[in-house]
Amino acid sequence: MSISTLTKKGQVTIPKEIRNILGIKEHDKVMFVKKDGDIIVKHISGDIFDLRGSLKPIKEPEDFEKIRNIARKSAAKKIVEESLSLNDE
Repeated sequence: MSISTLTKKGQVTIPKEIRNILGIKEHDKVMFVKKDGDIIVKHISGDIFDLRGSLKPIKEPEDFEKIRNIARKSAAKKIVEESLSLNDE
């Protein structure tokens, strides 16, 4: 069992043993999923190539802010789908 202490800023250090199990390194992102009253910490992995095909080509000049928002929504959708499949396990 590993224990961490919450700081006054709401931060905790994930113990090394847990980081090793999840494969978490500095600057990696994690997601917290509530399941049956418990909180599960999930390592979010992937890179820009995981988003390939998420944008549809358009004929007008590119609005890069719009493209970024579409990519963010696509990535968020993928994360939610993964977390829902984790809840089904």
